[in-house]
Amino acid sequence: MPDDTELTVGATAAVLGLTVRTLHHWDEIGIARPTSRSAAGYRLYTEADLERLRRIVVYRELGLGLDEVRAVLDDPATDVVSALRAQRAQLAERVERLTALGGELDTMITAHERGIVLSDEEQTAAFGPGWNPSWPAEARERWGDSAEWQQYAERSAGRAPGDWKAVADASAAAERALAEAMAAGVEPGSPEADELVERHRAAFSAYFPISRSKHVVLGRLYEGDPAFAAHYDGLRPGLAAWLRRSIDASARSHGIDPETAEWE
Repeated sequence: MPDDTELTVGATAAVLGLTVRTLHHWDEIGIARPTSRSAAGYRLYTEADLERLRRIVVYRELGLGLDEVRAVLDDPATDVVSALRAQRAQLAERVERLTALGGELDTMITAHERGIVLSDEEQTAAFGPGWNPSWPAEARERWGDSAEWQQYAERSAGRAPGDWKAVADASAAAERALAEAMAAGVEPGSPEADELVERHRAAFSAYFPISRSKHVVLGRLYEGDPAFAAHYDGLRPGLAAWLRRSIDASARSHGIDPETAEWE
């Protein structure tokens, strides 16, 4: 625009892609005051004013704070190159952080979609040769909309193969202890059975938090679902029913009625 043209605050904001509120603020703090005012007292910006505003916009987009911008524009002692190099270093650090965050988000997305962020080979190494890598996908199909699946996925995202192997080993050890106790004649409701029920609940709470009430519901599933029943009865014939009775007995000792227990 011609050097003698003066723009209102609204027109200036439109030219620079700013808001009127921003220009008012910059005027109030003294970093970019308009050269003149209209007869009615309205702000008027000259071409020189716009040039300063353009420089402020550039430095702000580069990440400098308003005090730093003021120093660059007004303080003759400020080393502009050094200030920009410092900002460049900070930007590089931020890019690195954002790149790492992007990788973490990708992992979290994969965990929510697949359940376990491991290759088929890594899953087999962690869970043993009897593991089927398609099981997590089947679980997501069945429970993917639940809060428990979200908790499971969030935990899964942070687990390396070694972490999963530790979880699998603890779960398998708890199940073997149940089978051995049943074989030894341990009765549901006995102190030993109650201790094993708590060990089982703790081991499987590594996947998502399992309350005693939820454990009762899972006990019904262990006995009633053909796949779960086959798993436990494969460890010891009748173990699925024995485990459900043991979970129910333990729940009663903690004031929970197995007949009315819900997923909570």
